[in-house]
This record gives sequence, C-alpha cells and structure tokens, in this order.
Amino acid sequence: MDKCSFTRKYLPAARMAGELYGLNPVVILAQSAIETGWGESTLAVCYNNFFGLTGYGVANAYWHGGKTDQDKPGGLLFRRYDSPENSFLDFARLIATVYKQAAAVSHYPRAYAREIAYSRYISEVNGDNRAAYCKMLESIAQSLVPIVYNLNNENV
Repeated sequence: MDKCSFTRKYLPAARMAGELYGLNPVVILAQSAIETGWGESTLAVCYNNFFGLTGYGVANAYWHGGKTDQDKPGGLLFRRYDSPENSFLDFARLIATVYKQAAAVSHYPRAYAREIAYSRYISEVNGDNRAAYCKMLESIAQSLVPIVYNLNNENV
C-alpha cells in the first residue's frame, strides 16, 4: 500500500486513539507504517496487529486475549485484534501508560522517536537497531505531516 492510501485508510483510527490518549496521530501512523510495512505485513492483514504487539499481558478493552496461531522464531506469539481500530487504541493505551516519557513528547516527532527507540519497546535481542528505528520513525513522521494536513483540510 502506498503512503497516501495507508494514511487515508488508517488516519481515522490513529486520530481516535490519539485523541483518547493524548498522543499525536502522526507518530502513531508513522510507527504503524514501520511495524507493518505500510499495512502489508501478515500481522496487519491477517490479525489486525498494526504495531507488532506480542500476545502477553492482561486482556483489556481493546485486546481480548486472542493470539496468533503462528509464532515467530524464538517462540513469540502476537496479539490478534478484532479490528484495526482496536490495535491502534491498544497501542495508544500502552504508550500512554507504560511509555509515559514518549507519550509526553509525542507532538514532537524527533523527541518521540528518540524516546521510543531507546526504550524497552525496541528489542535489540530481536535484531532491532535503535538508531535506525529512531531515524526512520522521525523521517516517516515528517513525511506524513503534509498528507495528514491535506486530509484534514478535505474534511473541513
């Protein structure tokens, strides 16, 4: 899916999650784009998991405990959601409650990217490169700003 189509399709979910949890929808979309390859990953397409959230922890209003039936090398199971919106809401809930420093600076994409990339959200054990993730998140967020601006003005 191209950047504009992805943004058009998932901006409402990012906006809803952002409004509910006080987060910038642009950074939510940017992080989802990274985690799903612009909405094309198996986790996104088959399981509505747009952030690579693992299937551990306590069920909540957005995630009812369902897990993928396939595991990643290393035995990881991932959350299965009823809808993309629930994935966006669960992600925003997680960031707002567990990654409070990142949430506090979400309206500053560069600061948010640094906070989240150097938090335990990113796992170098899984081969993640914190510096590359930080740079990619910041770059994608910046590239989404004009698209989101144009979409917001279409709806006025």
